[in-house]
Amino acid sequence: MNETETKGLRQKATSGVIWTAVQKYSVTFITFVSDIVLARLLTPYDFGCVEMLAIFMLLSETIVHGGFGSALIQKKRPTQEDYSTIFFWNLGMAALLYVVLFFCAPSIARFYKIPLLSSVLRVQGLVLFVYAFNIVQANQLRKQFRFKAIALVSVITSVVALSITIALAYKGFGVWALVAKNLIATGLTSLIFWFYIKWRPSLVFSWKSFKELFSFGFYIFLSNLVTSFSAKLQGLLIGKVYSPSTMGYYSKASGTEGVASSTISQILDQVTYPLYAEAQDDLNRLCNIVKRLVLALSYVTFPLLFILLLVAKPMFVLLYSEKWLPSVPYFQVLCIGGLAHCLQSVNFHTVSAIGKSKVTFVWTMIKRGVGIVCIVGGLAMFGMKGILAGAVFNAWFAYFVNMGLVSKHIGYKWYRQLLDLFPVLAASVVCAVLSYLCGRLLHFDMYLDGVVKLLVYAVLYLGWSFAFKPEAFLNSKDIVLPLFSKIKKPKR
Repeated sequence: MNETETKGLRQKATSGVIWTAVQKYSVTFITFVSDIVLARLLTPYDFGCVEMLAIFMLLSETIVHGGFGSALIQKKRPTQEDYSTIFFWNLGMAALLYVVLFFCAPSIARFYKIPLLSSVLRVQGLVLFVYAFNIVQANQLRKQFRFKAIALVSVITSVVALSITIALAYKGFGVWALVAKNLIATGLTSLIFWFYIKWRPSLVFSWKSFKELFSFGFYIFLSNLVTSFSAKLQGLLIGKVYSPSTMGYYSKASGTEGVASSTISQILDQVTYPLYAEAQDDLNRLCNIVKRLVLALSYVTFPLLFILLLVAKPMFVLLYSEKWLPSVPYFQVLCIGGLAHCLQSVNFHTVSAIGKSKVTFVWTMIKRGVGIVCIVGGLAMFGMKGILAGAVFNAWFAYFVNMGLVSKHIGYKWYRQLLDLFPVLAASVVCAVLSYLCGRLLHFDMYLDGVVKLLVYAVLYLGWSFAFKPEAFLNSKDIVLPLFSKIKKPKR
């Protein structure tokens, strides 16, 4: 890769980070605000009912996607025949899976002993058709680094869908308001993509193209399928053993923790996967990219999660009201797993991008299998505490596996990554302990105690950063400052 190509790739990546950040943070903010409103209008029971069906919807969406989106991005020059083949395959799988969900819905409702879930699943399943309709268009935009368009569409559809959802919740539609949210958002996205993007499928289905993309995408698909099942297994178990309200408390805790642990990494994932694919032949470059991303993510995400763990109780009462207080202990435990979760995908996608899809599949089967055993075993022995402990162990085990794969196939050794992370983790823990002790000594009321802990933590962490200038701090500045510079000085 010559200097001109490298510079162009860097500019695309920088622009991609900016617009993906705009998309992710805007949508996250809109969703977060709406969730605050919905949490006050709806009950934990309503949220729990929808979350009980999440495993079936997520598995269906994963099958519809089939890993072909990643395969199209990884392939350097996909043809019209490739895109058309995958488009019709996605639609066909969506139709097949909806039929399966439609006829299985009564059995699923009997499994949970909640008759309402049959109707909910049949309506919610319609989203599969809409989702399949825009997969190819979305991946074309990502491959072309057109993240500005993706950002604008996401923000517009989120505002419209969530506004309608809040109105329905206010009118007393309960669980149906949450069902409508996904249908409206996905439907609007498909309509906009269809009229905005000039691409149209040709009436062709090529088995040659399918087999070529399938050879790469198949392992990505199986990896995603196992990951999706593992991610939503807790919901299946909690929904079966406990009440929908308990499921609602857990989903609120998990969702709030996910905003902190995954938002930044998801932004970088969308941009860096095509970046990895472009630089897949230069392992030294990939090694440097991974190191910089790991340091930047840990520097921002670690202190954020420790702060949220410290102020969890006043935060949940302030945002969601006291009826959601049972979510607090779940949230605090999940934050420990979030420390590992934020770094998983950086390592995982690096190995996938260099064509090691079979390797990632084998290890995904191993790590998710271990996670499933821990969660099921935890439930059997310790109930909800066991499920939470299993989820945390699963997150850390998956991170160590992904880190090992990067060490072997990219060259960023596992012990080097741990040594690079240690200063940030140590500083984050020390600041958390000191902030907690400060709160215990002062004996303020709940809200003031949270504010004091937050301020003490921020002063200590930033003080450490400017005084010792650790590599993670300097690296984060090198990544963030050019982004602000680009925003302030737009290209003419």
